Amino acid sequence: MSSSRSETAYQRAAAAFRNPTLDLLHGRYAPFVVTALSLVFTAERPAVAVSDAHVEVGEIADELRAAGCDEPERRVPAGVGRDICRYWVRVGWLVPQIEDAQEVYRLSAQAVGALEIAGRTGGGRARVSRSRVRTLLDSVDQLAQDAETDANARIARLTAERAAIDAEIDRLMRGEAEPVDDDQLLEEAENVLHLSRELPADFARVAESIQAMQRDVVADLRRDIRPTGDVLREYLHRGQHIMQATPEGRAFAGALALIGDPEHIDRLTDQIHDLLALPFARLLAPDQRGELNVIAKRVEQGVAEVLTAQRRASHVITAQVRTHDPARDREVDELLRDVMSGMQAWMRDSRAGDRVEPLRSLPSAGVAHLRQTLADPRPPSAPDPLADADAAEFPDADDRAWGGPRYAELEALVAGLGAEFDLADAFAASGARRPVDLVGLLEIAHRGVLVDGDAVSVVEAERPDGTTRRFAFGAVTASAQEDA
Repeated sequence: MSSSRSETAYQRAAAAFRNPTLDLLHGRYAPFVVTALSLVFTAERPAVAVSDAHVEVGEIADELRAAGCDEPERRVPAGVGRDICRYWVRVGWLVPQIEDAQEVYRLSAQAVGALEIAGRTGGGRARVSRSRVRTLLDSVDQLAQDAETDANARIARLTAERAAIDAEIDRLMRGEAEPVDDDQLLEEAENVLHLSRELPADFARVAESIQAMQRDVVADLRRDIRPTGDVLREYLHRGQHIMQATPEGRAFAGALALIGDPEHIDRLTDQIHDLLALPFARLLAPDQRGELNVIAKRVEQGVAEVLTAQRRASHVITAQVRTHDPARDREVDELLRDVMSGMQAWMRDSRAGDRVEPLRSLPSAGVAHLRQTLADPRPPSAPDPLADADAAEFPDADDRAWGGPRYAELEALVAGLGAEFDLADAFAASGARRPVDLVGLLEIAHRGVLVDGDAVSVVEAERPDGTTRRFAFGAVTASAQEDA
């Protein structure tokens, strides 16, 4: 039994030391990491542009090396700021993000927690005080009240609290108020600082849990082979209720009711400013006063960070769902697997100096008649000459009857009408009485000079099937075309 408990405790401790928080504090370059991160990332500057972070971390490393902090017991990592920051991203201390079309670094929840532990251990007194014990007792008392199910017991508790409040009011009205000494106020201020230092890490953990859930949802969506309608309904619902998808998100949603209202933040800011104006605030160290002054800003930034992560995750999930195509995703997955298989096969037979020539352009299709450019409107070859219409053969006379105008007959008719003729009279005198022949006659007459009259001409055309149709148009007198 003892061995089993020891082994379980050891495994639990080993797992804790694999956490990036303890790894940061236990690492060889821990003092440098804490120094650089605390200088680059502050409450007023939670996100830093990637290029700026590289420069600033490099400058800090150079200054410490020049100051002699590169001794074996006080090591500074080698490399420039970019290499150092990239390593921190790889081990989970920095999180790269895109904000306002710019790539920035943010501290991970583990890094924030490590900085809080280092600051609390190196710069403050960890002591049992009245304010900390009261915070514990108030928390236990609130838990007991929330867990109480007996209505009579709750009523009795509330009645006792009201009686105590009424007694305090009576005592104050009698002028029996006793001022709280500065030492007690100082203890309570230190307790407030102790509690506030844990908030940034808590906010960062909520944001990272939402981002992790977003990645899991997108990965699950790519593997989902159910009908598209079912997929859309489920994943859109998860995108809309993303805050309820993780334990951290649900806890934050409850806390948001207390700190999400801008009026609450403004009241907290005013209260802190009033406290800093009191005499006891002079007992606080300068860094403690500065830390106390930015509590409201820390809360506001933490809430904004979580809500931004929520909006980004909802947007990503919704966009993925709207473009979800299982067939296309499977094709992409198969293509990537083929590429990886080919790479593995090449690695087995390749040598260190072998190179792979990249595919710089896709091959063009070898189709002879495919136009190579859109800039040349000319056809690739001249079209075949048109066959003589008079030489065309029709298997059936009815086919020709339903065809176009008989130009040869119409031109012979016009040639015998003299210098001028009325178009309606010419059509009535012609042997071709179809509607298309009227159009052909107008086309031939248009080669000369047309004169419109005021009267209205009416002609009756007959189709090959015997049906008739009357046409009315402005009277037209045509002159025969003169030979050139």
